Amino acid sequence: MITLEPPRRLADDAAPWRRLGISASGLARFLNRARAAVGLAGEVHVLLADDATLQRLNRTYRGKNKPTDVLSFPAGDAEEGNDSGVAGDLAISLETAERQAEQFGHSLRDEVRVLLLHGVLHLAGFDHETDNGEMAAREAELRRELRVTTSLIARVNGATAKTRAKADFSASLRNDKRMVGNDKRVVGKSKPVASKRARS
Repeated sequence: MITLEPPRRLADDAAPWRRLGISASGLARFLNRARAAVGLAGEVHVLLADDATLQRLNRTYRGKNKPTDVLSFPAGDAEEGNDSGVAGDLAISLETAERQAEQFGHSLRDEVRVLLLHGVLHLAGFDHETDNGEMAAREAELRRELRVTTSLIARVNGATAKTRAKADFSASLRNDKRMVGNDKRVVGKSKPVASKRARS
């Protein structure tokens, strides 16, 4: 079941799904394909909401007082007393998803699919914060299988690598300046090691 709690700007809109360019039935079909590919049994309930709602949930359940793109709430398994037939819940911020879709040059529909896949993997027990790349590898496989444009983990890791490269370059430049001292002629000729493509 996918529930839309439209952002405030669409609160009075008679057809918020259409205005957002997403389809409840299309997302439900994708969610079912993702669940099957991951091997996740049980229903997944999805809330599509705004940044304020995700910030409140993130603060309440994770102690982080900021909005986020997707949150996963596993229901537990039969050994833990869960015989409800529900695998868990996902909450996705449409506002964050819209910004990320624009940043990465694809549609909101595609961004929500990226977030659904990521959330389903968390519900299946994967955790990229503690594993040794298993979730990233599985997400990459499923991304190809389900024809998802990009991977959330790959994007985050790519951004981290770019940030590290920029920091390494800055440190290198500072070291060059120290070695050269005040001789601006040599420092002025330094060029970044990172290519233009690596910074984009």
